[in-house]
Amino acid sequence: MENPEVKMVEIKLSQGAKPGHGGILPAGKNTEEIAAIREVQPHTEVLSPPYHTAFDSPTGLLLFIQQLREWSDGRPVGFKLCVGWKSEFLAICKAMIQTGIYPDFITVDGGEGGTGAAPLEFSNSIGTPFRDGLAFVHDALVGFDIRDKIKVFSSGKIFTGFDMAKALALGADACQSARAMMFALGCIQALECNKNTCPTGVATQDPELVVGLVVGDKKIRVANYHRETLKSLAEMTAAAGFDGHHQFDRYSINRRVSPQHVLTYAEIYPYIGRGCLLFEDSVPPQYDKDFALADPGSFRPRFQEVN
Repeated sequence: MENPEVKMVEIKLSQGAKPGHGGILPAGKNTEEIAAIREVQPHTEVLSPPYHTAFDSPTGLLLFIQQLREWSDGRPVGFKLCVGWKSEFLAICKAMIQTGIYPDFITVDGGEGGTGAAPLEFSNSIGTPFRDGLAFVHDALVGFDIRDKIKVFSSGKIFTGFDMAKALALGADACQSARAMMFALGCIQALECNKNTCPTGVATQDPELVVGLVVGDKKIRVANYHRETLKSLAEMTAAAGFDGHHQFDRYSINRRVSPQHVLTYAEIYPYIGRGCLLFEDSVPPQYDKDFALADPGSFRPRFQEVN
């Protein structure tokens, strides 16, 4: 982390493609170069477990963040998650209040995230959808009156300028795009990411297939896509009469919810009062049960105590 190329540190609690699921680097993809970078034995299978061993509670997570800040010479440190039990995130917020330790950023991924290496049932069925998860995380931070201490990044099928506008309206400070950039790079969703047989050369270390990814050509395509997407957002911002993209809010976006009804995001995802989650007698009704289940000493909800 002291390497000058490292600008920030992100702890991945879960990702939208396969929340709660680990990963495997197949031996066939673990080349000498990759093994040297990851400091593992080359040509061996490398397992990434679905959990961290450095902490096992929300409080432990924050203490680990504090330790990472020291190890990385003060670089920004945050974490990424796809929201599962709402009580888990509320427990992390409670731990922030108790410890006084706040991540520099939180990346919110959507349950509709994807990778060809993920089990389809995980990528299709598990995790809170992107818009719901992002709105909840933003509102929870507002409810604990700590939103101004933390940047919120959004991730999850962000392809267009309007996708960015919707994320900003729901509370994101910035947007991340993985799948769209992969498409610009040449990905055709062959779903062979973990097999070392990607036909476009994007997700393989096979020398015969890698040559299909012509860097001189693809880098221009990616740069063009990035530039034109930001231009699209800028044009929509101006068309809406705003001075900057930061002015998008939940009243700015309309969504059809039935053939006869259109609602604003503010109606679908109502704002909550600043600081309302700091005291039990001011918790909004829709947060009651999850708030009661949230334990800063454990990621597991306190079902027995509540029942």
